Amino acid sequence: MIKNIIFDFGDIFIDLDKMAPFREMARFGFTSLTPEFDSLAKNYEMGLVTTPEFLNALQYTFPSATKEQLKKAWNSIILNFPEYRLQFIEELRKQDKYRLFLLSNTNALHIAQVQKTMGINDYNRFKGCFEKFYLSHEIKMRKPDAPIYEFVLKENKLQPKQTFFVDDTKENTLSAASLGIKTWNLNVGVEDIIQLPNFL
Repeated sequence: MIKNIIFDFGDIFIDLDKMAPFREMARFGFTSLTPEFDSLAKNYEMGLVTTPEFLNALQYTFPSATKEQLKKAWNSIILNFPEYRLQFIEELRKQDKYRLFLLSNTNALHIAQVQKTMGINDYNRFKGCFEKFYLSHEIKMRKPDAPIYEFVLKENKLQPKQTFFVDDTKENTLSAASLGIKTWNLNVGVEDIIQLPNFL
């Protein structure tokens, strides 16, 4: 029996355009995702690099761009948060049938943009639906690495077989499933989080 549900955030609740930052940065000379850029982004996502350090590194790579332009390009990934999804998670919280957790790979700039896009009141409504709200840059870990799931399970005394995890990235759900967690790899654009009851 499922007693706990762990949710991803991006493309589960808030819509994303994952290619937008690369399209935007192409104006400044971006051509492909290099190992160095990938490492920088992941370290920023884990809070191992500060926002000023991240922007400095981007500007070093793309000297023709201002930090404000780079920030805008980086945040172009964030789209809208449909109200019906917010109402869905609020209703699930009211039912008090499951312990609800959020586990998101994100960074300080993106969360600030999410708050701006949603408005702080709606952001707080959303955050208030969860027992714990785990953001990778705050806990210094990221998906799909096993320790992040083990941390959530241990800190909240969750049994894997009683825990359900939904994420749009296949490697994230595969990693969680390897620990015995039940998963749903949501197919963005085809499935929607409001269909959750069909998968539990």
